[in-house]
Amino acid sequence: MNALEVRSLSYNYPDGTPALREISFTLAPGERVGLIGPNGAGKSTLFLHLNGILPERPARQAAIHVCGVPVQEPHLSTVRAKVGLLFQEPDDQLFCPTVEEDVAFGPRQWGLPESVVHAKVTEALQRVGLRGYGHRQPHHLSHGEKRRVCLAALLACDPEVLVLDEPTSDLDPRGRRELKALLQSLPVTQLIATHDLELVVEVCPRVLLLDGGRLVAQGATRELLADEDLMLKHGLEKPHILSHFHPHW
Repeated sequence: MNALEVRSLSYNYPDGTPALREISFTLAPGERVGLIGPNGAGKSTLFLHLNGILPERPARQAAIHVCGVPVQEPHLSTVRAKVGLLFQEPDDQLFCPTVEEDVAFGPRQWGLPESVVHAKVTEALQRVGLRGYGHRQPHHLSHGEKRRVCLAALLACDPEVLVLDEPTSDLDPRGRRELKALLQSLPVTQLIATHDLELVVEVCPRVLLLDGGRLVAQGATRELLADEDLMLKHGLEKPHILSHFHPHW
């Protein structure tokens, strides 16, 4: 069974502008896949469909399944427990007075004992490098720290699929290294939308290229990102890190 399956997904904005056009792809359990493309390609819009935040408005028989569960009523609560979605703007996800309360919010919705919730919060904050931040106020944190709090809140819920929108945005080099190591260590399926193409090379063996709402290419990351003509055609550039890899790695 695929961890994530998207078939023939099309979506128009309320004004009728096409946003997604016949998108189809699958992710295997435990797979890490990059989602790249220029600004306005439709990456964030696609993400909002993966746990039912945006409704499907199919041109014909579109379907999204998470671990075999359709992303539609009456299954949305099950799907949202399986999919952890990291928004590009962390202030859209932080709403509690303290970091600890934000991270604990999800597990508390399950009615878990407070001792279990506390353990999950402690472990999640430690994993994202924010040990000891529990009593801090989110609005006093840096943008990068807020992003890590949001990721901790997802990890505390033990998702089966992580959907991450620009996870390295506003992280300093150390924070980026720590995040890369964290993503590589997580056994869950991951779909990572980012302009950080070096992160994609380092973390994601496979990549999807989205442009104009269409999935224009997909394949092995280093092979696809090394195609300079393809990258330039879609407003991207071959990442410098590929210059350091042996052609037969």
